[in-house]
Amino acid sequence: MEKKQQVTALLKAIETGAAEPVAAINANKYIQHNLSVEDGLAGFGKLLQQLPPNSAKVNTVRVFEDGNFVFAHTEYNFFGPKIGFDIFKFEEGKIVEHWDNLQTTAAPNPSGHTMIDGATTLTDTDKTAANKTLVQSFVDDILVNGRMEKLAGYFNGDNYIQHNPLIPDQLSGLGKALEAWAKQGITMKYNTIHKVLGEGNFVLVVSEGQLAGKHSSFYDLFRIENGKIAEHWDTIEEIPAKDSWQNSNGKFSF
Repeated sequence: MEKKQQVTALLKAIETGAAEPVAAINANKYIQHNLSVEDGLAGFGKLLQQLPPNSAKVNTVRVFEDGNFVFAHTEYNFFGPKIGFDIFKFEEGKIVEHWDNLQTTAAPNPSGHTMIDGATTLTDTDKTAANKTLVQSFVDDILVNGRMEKLAGYFNGDNYIQHNPLIPDQLSGLGKALEAWAKQGITMKYNTIHKVLGEGNFVLVVSEGQLAGKHSSFYDLFRIENGKIAEHWDTIEEIPAKDSWQNSNGKFSF
């Protein structure tokens, strides 16, 4: 079974309770980066036991592969409705490491898009490297360094589909939203890009920074069309204080 299918089946097993997909995890080495979950396969099992019976729902909408990594975009009911990105690392055919970023599911944004709907079709697999470079440059220029004079160059005019629950479509919508936030004193600052993963026209960037003064993890998924950013999804998760962590692996540590 290919890696993408293994990941989709493993995530679905959270809902169904099926044991077979869990065999994709290396029982002797499973490094957990969700800070609310204890390390190892035992930690994963313990978490599942804490779920209220028959409460979990898992609908994986997008799944992509980049070398030893598979990343998925999933609609959950997991201790409540959430949208999540999960990243799994494979070694010798087994899953050995897991990262994720979960956000409580929000109502549709001002343009009517949800956090999970939109394009799913994988294309342009020959352009993976170029698209990863483009997106990394965008995040570095705009979100890390605030070089707003470069913003328009990453987009095809005003054409831009947005799935962030607070921001409307179009590049001008993004600009207006950021301006409004600034007036309210809400600052969003990306400090560090930790990982860029991509397959074809989809690229995921994992970053660390601050949102409204809270230490946060940002997972941003971009769809690229003809060398420009065309669509964007994200989840933002506050990173808890270290004394509450259930494992010592850190949120990132790629």
